[in-house]
Amino acid sequence: MTSRLDDEKIVAKLDPGHALEAVAQLGEQVASAWRDFKKVSVPKSYRQINKIVLNGMGGSQLGAHLLSSVYFKELQKPFVIVNSYELPGYIDNKTLYIVSSYSGNTEEPLATIAEARRRGAKIFGIAAGGKLGQLITSGKIPGFVFDPVANPSGQPRLGLGYSLTAQLALFNKLGLLRITDFDIKQQLALLKKCNQRFGFSVTQSKNPAKKMALALAGNAAVIVASEHLVGTAHIFANQTNETGKTFSTYYAIPELNHHLLESLKNPKTNRTSLLFMFFESKLYYPKNQLRFSVTKQVVRKNAIKQLSYTVTAQDRLGQALEILSLGSYATFYLALLNNINPNLIPWVDYFKRQLDRQR
Repeated sequence: MTSRLDDEKIVAKLDPGHALEAVAQLGEQVASAWRDFKKVSVPKSYRQINKIVLNGMGGSQLGAHLLSSVYFKELQKPFVIVNSYELPGYIDNKTLYIVSSYSGNTEEPLATIAEARRRGAKIFGIAAGGKLGQLITSGKIPGFVFDPVANPSGQPRLGLGYSLTAQLALFNKLGLLRITDFDIKQQLALLKKCNQRFGFSVTQSKNPAKKMALALAGNAAVIVASEHLVGTAHIFANQTNETGKTFSTYYAIPELNHHLLESLKNPKTNRTSLLFMFFESKLYYPKNQLRFSVTKQVVRKNAIKQLSYTVTAQDRLGQALEILSLGSYATFYLALLNNINPNLIPWVDYFKRQLDRQR
């Protein structure tokens, strides 16, 4: 009998919005954004900064979390992510202020543009269109408008290749990081291998992403990572929420060791309702690697379910992209197990409608 996660008919029924296609095209998104950004002109004055701030919501800010974790040690300027209608007090004419909105119409970051201009911030927009796209194409602010052809789902969380690569290309162009075409080529090769490991055509018995979805089903996920993988753990939790329609949160080692362990005892339902997911790496600081071992021991002693995945990529960006690919596939498969359309976000849409009615 064909497993539910190997059944093409189930995918055809539950995924009319082409979420699976979008997940499989992460590499195409990265390649497209890297290629097209080369045509973007960035003012020379944008090099005269002492900090980087990105404002975005939902999927539009997830790429920044990945990059801020991966390049924690390389970036020489503070990189801060905000999610707000208002600007933090430190925004000034020495700030690279990135306004990120996949749709181009996200109200919170758009509301800050006028004030950012008044303060002289060096504004840069990233969007697929909408109001922000119009500001960019009309020349009112510098920016990058991408064509999301490799994201047939239309969901920002499944088009992260565009936003995170646009930021990477911007940092490269401003001399904040040094990224070469060869570096990108290596990551594209990695993502191709991820498709070969996690893709739908790989049967459940041989597919780590499908096995992860089976472990997630019926549980609230507590995702644990450290250092360069914390940002992608954030993304995994987001996709578990939105794509898999399952509660999830994430914590970072070593911080969690100073408080979370004491919460495992209660409520008693922790034993039946929680699944700890550990993302491990040989690139972690040695003491953090030891912390993973002891943390797993404590979780085990509290009789709480756990699952570990050790990344196979050799560099920090590659490891983050590996988890991004794994998580995108696993949460898609989780939606199939939950018998639900992975693309739709009915409660988020309901919230937006109610908010509009009360204005």
